[in-house]
This record gives sequence, C-alpha cells and structure tokens, in this order.
Amino acid sequence: MKKNKTGAVILGVAFVWFTTHFGGGFASGAQIYSYFVRYGIWCLIMPVLAMLYNTVFFAYSLRFARKHEVYDYRSYNNAFYGRFAPVFSNLFEVLYICVMCVAPAVAFATGGATLSELTGLPYLLCTFLIGVFIFVVAIFGTDLVRKVASVLSICIIAGLLIVYIPNIVSNFSGIADAVDSMTAAKLPFGDALYSAFLYGTFQLSNIAVFVQHARSFEKPGDAVKSMGVGFAVNSLMMVMVVLGLMTIYTSPDAAQQSIPTLFMVQNGVGASFMTPLISILIILGAVSTAVNMVAAMVKRICKESGRETSVEQKKETDAGRKTAGESTAGFKVTKKEIAAALLCCLVDFGIAQFGLLTLIQKAYSGIAYLAIPVILIPYIVHMIVTRFDTKPAK
Repeated sequence: MKKNKTGAVILGVAFVWFTTHFGGGFASGAQIYSYFVRYGIWCLIMPVLAMLYNTVFFAYSLRFARKHEVYDYRSYNNAFYGRFAPVFSNLFEVLYICVMCVAPAVAFATGGATLSELTGLPYLLCTFLIGVFIFVVAIFGTDLVRKVASVLSICIIAGLLIVYIPNIVSNFSGIADAVDSMTAAKLPFGDALYSAFLYGTFQLSNIAVFVQHARSFEKPGDAVKSMGVGFAVNSLMMVMVVLGLMTIYTSPDAAQQSIPTLFMVQNGVGASFMTPLISILIILGAVSTAVNMVAAMVKRICKESGRETSVEQKKETDAGRKTAGESTAGFKVTKKEIAAALLCCLVDFGIAQFGLLTLIQKAYSGIAYLAIPVILIPYIVHMIVTRFDTKPAK
C-alpha cells in the first residue's frame, strides 16, 4: 500500500509540472511555434533538450526542499541562497511578480485572440470580455476553478490528442514537406539552441510554484523520479504539438498566426467539429490559468494576516447558523480584495494589448533574462559548491 501511495505522489507531482507548463500559450501552439518550429528542423529535438534542462533544475530544487523541509518559496529561497539570501531572495520576489503579471496577460491575450478569431470581433473588445469574465470568476469562483482544475487539465490534454493525432496522421505528407523545407533553409543550430535555452530558462521561475509539493514525497530521492516522469510527459506532448504544427509550416500564413493550433485545425481534418472544440479548450485553459494567477496576486497584495483567523471565525459562525437553521451560503469578499482583483485585471488587460505573439516572444524572453542571474547562475554555483547538495554541512 505504501509503495502504491509513493508511486501516486510521484505521478501526481509530475503532472503538477505538466499542468503548470501547459497553459493557454501552450494549448494555442503559440509558445511551441515561436520558440521551436520557426527555427527549422531542430524543432524535433529542441523541446526534449529544453525539458531535460528543466528536469535537472526542478529535480534539484524539489530534492533540496524535501531534504531540508522548506516548503514555501520564501523559506526555500532563504535556505537555498544561504548568506546571500537577503539579495537573491528579494531578487526572486521581483522575478516572481514579473511572472505573475506577464502570465495572466498571456492568458488574457490567448483567450482574446481565440475569441476574436472565432467571432470576428476586435481583439481589444475580446480581451475586455475575457478580462471581465476572469475578474468575476477570480472574485467569486476561485474555489470552483481549483476544484475542477484537474478535470479541466485532463479535458484539455484529451482535446489536444483528439485534435493533433488525426491531423498528424492524415497530413503526414505535410510534415514531410516541412522537413524538406526546413532542411533546405539550413537555419542555424545555434539560434535554435539559444531559443530552446530561453524557453527552458523562463520556465525555471516555476520553481516558486513547485517547492510546496515536495512535502508530499516520502524521501528526497522521489523528487528525481517524479521529475523523470514529468520529463517524459512534457517532452512527448511538446513533440506531438511540434509535429502537428509542422503540417502547416509550409503555408505562407502560418508564421503570422497568433493561434497556430486553431489555424492547423481550420486547414486540417474535421474542421467543423474540431474548431469549436479546441477553441473552447484554449479559452478555458487560459481563463483557469489567469484566475489562479490573479487570485494569487490578490492574496499577495492584501496580505491580511488575520484572514486565517477570520476564516476560522466564519466556520464557528457558520456552525452556529447551521444549528439555528440559517443559511451559510457565500463568502464575503472584502472591498480591498475586489479593488486588488480589479487592479490586477486592468494591468493584465493593458499588458495583453501588446498581443499574444509579442508577449510570448518578448516578455517571456525578458523573464528568461531575469532568471539567468537570479536562478540559473546561483543554482549552477550551488550544484558545484555543494556537490549537488551532498557535501556535509560544516
């Protein structure tokens, strides 16, 4: 029984990585096209290298968190950076805030671009409508989103499989044409490798999200096994998306598409059925990502130290109401929380106006550059100095 529980935890944390990685930008195909497919034939191996890169760092961070029993990212950073924590822990806070601004904006842009493509309405109006919906759900429906997150992720994965596999099988000749075109173009290996490096580096900021899950491992070594499974899942799904997008690579309009997956479906098999299916899944994925991010930022902005106490008091009050036969439905949202959520949504709406491709290609790369001095270099130094955290403490 214990072995089965350990295996379930290892798989569970591996899928936390996948569901964190797999947002609206991934579902839309924009991330994969921008960082891999447009760099030619190297797109067949670069996603695997990027995920291998992430695997090493994620496994190292989760193993460290479990070994030293630090499960919130601030405590983790203070323990990891040691005497340099006053500098690097605060720099990490800056990086984290940037991520929490850009990632929801990408979700706004993804949902808005998809809705605009479907309806023909202006992108500005569509991002506004998506923003209003996200604001309402972030205020009143966060618990619901959290409860259905796993089911939603499974639905999105299933939807992608339904969409991509038939298109890959039926248009394999298009993939062959793409291979010929990519090979003839002789795009530089160095550019493709650097793009994969940037992709993997901006993903490193997810360490802040992952360390809390290290508590579930029975022993530190389980982190390595879990991230090994995560590597396989993420790599396979990324390569599948690459192959699907290669079916439209030779199309003159492919490079300008903000939603490449939608373009592939519209030019592939079963367009009448698959277009609304993938559109709904992309929008749902984008909304769920944005809601979680906005809710997290609201919590950070409000920082109500008494919130847990008030929740406990509410439980006690509810218990009394139940005894008296009164309704306990609803949770009072404070004006401060509403204002914070509105501020976050307005900022994300404004950032989203730069456009999905600009955000993915420029803003994500900007986060990657911030992550180099804050995460990449310190982690490499840490690995060397501590011999991969095996050196005995003095």
